Amino acid sequence: MDLKTPDHQNKTLTDVQSQQDSRRLDIDRVGVKDIRYPIIVRDRSRGQQHTIASINMYVKLPHLFKGTHMSRFLEVIAEYDEAISITSLPNLLEKIQSRLDAEEAHIELAFPYFIRKVAPVSKASALMDYQVEFMGVLDGDDYRMTMKVMVPVTSLCPCSKEISDFGAHNQRSHVTVSLQFNKFVWVEEIIDMVEKNASCQLYAILKRPDEKFVTEEAYKNPKFVEDMVRSVAADLEKDSRVSWFKVESENFESIHNHSAYALIEGGQKEL
Repeated sequence: MDLKTPDHQNKTLTDVQSQQDSRRLDIDRVGVKDIRYPIIVRDRSRGQQHTIASINMYVKLPHLFKGTHMSRFLEVIAEYDEAISITSLPNLLEKIQSRLDAEEAHIELAFPYFIRKVAPVSKASALMDYQVEFMGVLDGDDYRMTMKVMVPVTSLCPCSKEISDFGAHNQRSHVTVSLQFNKFVWVEEIIDMVEKNASCQLYAILKRPDEKFVTEEAYKNPKFVEDMVRSVAADLEKDSRVSWFKVESENFESIHNHSAYALIEGGQKEL
């Protein structure tokens, strides 16, 4: 029996994305978002850590083209059978540039990073998660990467402590550090820097003696939101590896229905 390919399968499919667009407007970023994929990150205590990232990938689209080929982003990711290493980002961006015929390519990887924390008195041990993001840009041959680390801590209000006969209000705060660097910086270094400049760090497990310790530790180290961003920024300014940084702190106020917020940016202009 002579089986013939149906006529509709022999037809050349129209590449609509490559057609020209008449509006003459470049698109700064176009691509795909929220791809879940395993990644490998350098871990100071264990060598490396496997985690899952939410990945965004974009290219800059010249005004001549109607659209980009979204499936090609996924094809690039699919070439990594097991996991993406952060050290492979420049090569991955080169592939995106080549596959999509783009001058500029972007990638963003947001993921939970885990550190084993030991409670200060009971020594109870458990993993605690921190939110980390790596953002890479390849513009022609120029590669730049930004690291962003969000560190939850405790802050205790100096004003509340000063004016109260007993006690003082405290709250959980999110201190977020974004930086660009010319020499390698550990994620753990940024976490350590933020935690030492807070009223007290957080722990995954606290027994009663630990709770007593952290409550009193915070009371001995009152910090405004302004204090925390200034202290972290001062430490970053001393680090010759850091070329640019931004420090943000948001205090989720326990006696107000709003947050307190502060930001400091330093170093060279953000790339």
